[in-house]
Amino acid sequence: MTELEALTDSLRRFAQARDWEQFHTPKNLAMALAGEVGELLAELQWLSPEEAADIMDDPAAADRLKSELADVMIYLTRLADVLGVDLIGAARTKLDESGRRYTVEAYRGSARKAPPLV
Repeated sequence: MTELEALTDSLRRFAQARDWEQFHTPKNLAMALAGEVGELLAELQWLSPEEAADIMDDPAAADRLKSELADVMIYLTRLADVLGVDLIGAARTKLDESGRRYTVEAYRGSARKAPPLV
């Protein structure tokens, strides 16, 4: 069992033990995920690029950031489980697609948007 599978199983058992599956609908989990991403953004919102790059050097800020990242991971993992999505497989597929859209030759050092794949 991979670490992601073990985490997914732990989260599923956590929700089942509390009878929370009734609340863990795709809509509710997606909304909770969006809220947690907002909290993650709030930790970085007013920092300069340099301050953001160095945030892990501040123990209190690092703890807050890790906690928000964990919340995002938990809700994303739970949402994928409820929907039956293999997150690792989906991420690999997306990375392969991005590799075709954003070739090294055409996009190295560029932030421009690629046209849609045909």
